[in-house]
Amino acid sequence: MNPLFFKHAKKPFVIAEAGVNHNGKLDMALQLIDAAANAGADAVKFQTFKAEQVVTEKGEMASYQKKNIGKATSQLEMLRKLELREEFYVPLIRHAKKRKILFLSTPHGGRQSIDFLETLGVPMYKIGSGDITNFILLSRVAKTKKPIILSSGMATLEEIKSAIRFLRISHSGPIRVLHCTTNYPCPSHEVNLRAMVTMMKTLDIPVGYSDHTVGSQAAIMATMLGAQIYECHFTLDTLLPGPDHAASADPKELKSRIDAIRNVEIILGSSKKIPTTSEKQSMITTVRKSIVAFRDLPKGSVLTEEDLEAKRPGDGLSPVYFQKLIGKKIKRSLKKDEQIQMKDVVGK
Repeated sequence: MNPLFFKHAKKPFVIAEAGVNHNGKLDMALQLIDAAANAGADAVKFQTFKAEQVVTEKGEMASYQKKNIGKATSQLEMLRKLELREEFYVPLIRHAKKRKILFLSTPHGGRQSIDFLETLGVPMYKIGSGDITNFILLSRVAKTKKPIILSSGMATLEEIKSAIRFLRISHSGPIRVLHCTTNYPCPSHEVNLRAMVTMMKTLDIPVGYSDHTVGSQAAIMATMLGAQIYECHFTLDTLLPGPDHAASADPKELKSRIDAIRNVEIILGSSKKIPTTSEKQSMITTVRKSIVAFRDLPKGSVLTEEDLEAKRPGDGLSPVYFQKLIGKKIKRSLKKDEQIQMKDVVGK
């Protein structure tokens, strides 16, 4: 699959975010790849880190993590259980290739994660919202010259512009930005899709949406507004233990979302206002109307507006021409509802 997805792939480009929902197990990670492929996603994404690369011992769990796990512990302790072991990557990448879905992983472990992912030849990088101000990480990812997808949860517009400027100064590869709200699940009043539109108008790069809401409505609306990329978390089962399962889509919901946003492009269709193929094949004749005699008319009658009516089918003279008939004589007698053609009249 061409890494320059934004040039060649369907729109929006869909990333199924498996994240840490593998719970540290290879078989679950493989099943997540299958679920993403079966749902029609373009890419499946995991997270690459060792807990000590992400957080110090002082780091506390986020409120949503405490709620979803059902207990409070340190971030360090929680993340240790969610690491994707290095020996898992080759079979996962091989399986993703077999399923014809792009394998991606967010380098949450900083520069060391990027260096590891580079040994695997990943085609592009997705940077999480928490690292949009991490110029140490951005500097390293820029050096790869590979496409970068930058999430913008918690960020101001100026912080987004600053990150883009830094990447460009660092001669990075192509950049894409995702509007995002860092809350799991994200309530409707915090989605703010108009902010995505502002980003589209303000930034000179394509913009997408990273979705943490429940259901398909935000996905459909973001696509309608022109999102170039769509991303959402998914899991095999929302009842599984872990910080992200409860706020993720299950396989059925993931497929429903992807089907819905794919259908948006189909429904939007052409910008030209012309009859469709099916309309031309049958409906125009069936539904439109032709000029007919309102009553029986003897030969030689001079037509008035009251002598004319329009009725289906539309295979005769269109009523847009009715004024051309008024004041003219008919050359033959006409029965009520009989179509009137221009050849049936004489006169100026």
